[in-house]
Amino acid sequence: MRASRLVSLLLLLQTRGRMTAAELSEALEVSIRTVYRDVESLGAAGVPVYAERGPAGGYRLLDGYRTRLTGLTAGEAEALFLAGVPGPAAELGLGSVLTTAELKLRAALPSDLADRGGRIRQRFHLDAPSWFREPEPTPHLAALAGAVWEDRRIRVRYRRWQQPRDVTRVLDPLGVVLKAGRWYLVAAAAGQVRTYRVGAIGDLTVLDEPAERPAGFDLAACWQEHTERYERSVYRAEARVRMTVAALAQTVHLFPPAMSRAARAAAGAPDADGWLVTTVPIESIRHGHVEMLKLGAQVEVLAPTELRDRLAGTAHALAALYPPPGAAESSVADGALAQVDGDQAAGAAAKESDAEGGPGAAAGPPRAPVRR
Repeated sequence: MRASRLVSLLLLLQTRGRMTAAELSEALEVSIRTVYRDVESLGAAGVPVYAERGPAGGYRLLDGYRTRLTGLTAGEAEALFLAGVPGPAAELGLGSVLTTAELKLRAALPSDLADRGGRIRQRFHLDAPSWFREPEPTPHLAALAGAVWEDRRIRVRYRRWQQPRDVTRVLDPLGVVLKAGRWYLVAAAAGQVRTYRVGAIGDLTVLDEPAERPAGFDLAACWQEHTERYERSVYRAEARVRMTVAALAQTVHLFPPAMSRAARAAAGAPDADGWLVTTVPIESIRHGHVEMLKLGAQVEVLAPTELRDRLAGTAHALAALYPPPGAAESSVADGALAQVDGDQAAGAAAKESDAEGGPGAAAGPPRAPVRR
């Protein structure tokens, strides 16, 4: 275990350059004191590692030093094959590149490791898109990825939700993100970092201008901050509701995660009948209406009044459309009898009319509609 950690420390310094003891501690998941001991061990083994003091200091290797300790373990080889994402790679225009890289990797590995890596693909599969959603066309994704990689500025025609719908923007692309089967562009516009859905890009032109990348920009950290900010901002209102304990448990499966978490966190103690009061964040009255209907008669909206009234209207409309089972059967039977009586009356009227030489009122008198 310690030998593997020493190799990892050496490779970290070789690939990343200067690193502080705290950074090495975090990367290796050990204490800073352990890092000190490992660095001393590397130095005693003849590895030219030295420390630079000061605010910008840290550990680093002597310039030009390269280790050849790059052999892969069985687990590392398996992890590399598991990391392959052929679908997204193909969308980025890298499908053939990924295939060639895997072939080279398998050819370079010992036969036993190559076989173990190959079996991974037969046992694990990544399906990125979420359920019940068609793949979104992204015809400009490959060109966009090229602009991101080459740090080239782009001009896009983007279709957004608010008016005006179609806008033109000059962007400094910073990265692309695949989230639940949809691709997003993270880019700087007018000094602000924003997110754009790649499927909403109508036209894209790669400009002959270098893109400006903010110093120290971290794509993963930026995306995490964006998703958290989006989830906080999207729920602009709250609904005070009364629901059953069973309904609260069902919110985990029926509500979006943020709504379910908030509802469970704010839930009060249930009463003797198994009902409790809680607060649920909602995007709007319309959104809350749709979400609360998922729980049926196990939830009662107390506030806001507009949401309660809208649900009441839906409930009354449903009651008119779906009367109680016994009443529905009686209504159908009465309607059928009324229709038979109407048909008989119409037939008699038609015969009488024909006998008098009139036009023949085959349709009979107008019938009252039968509600089914």
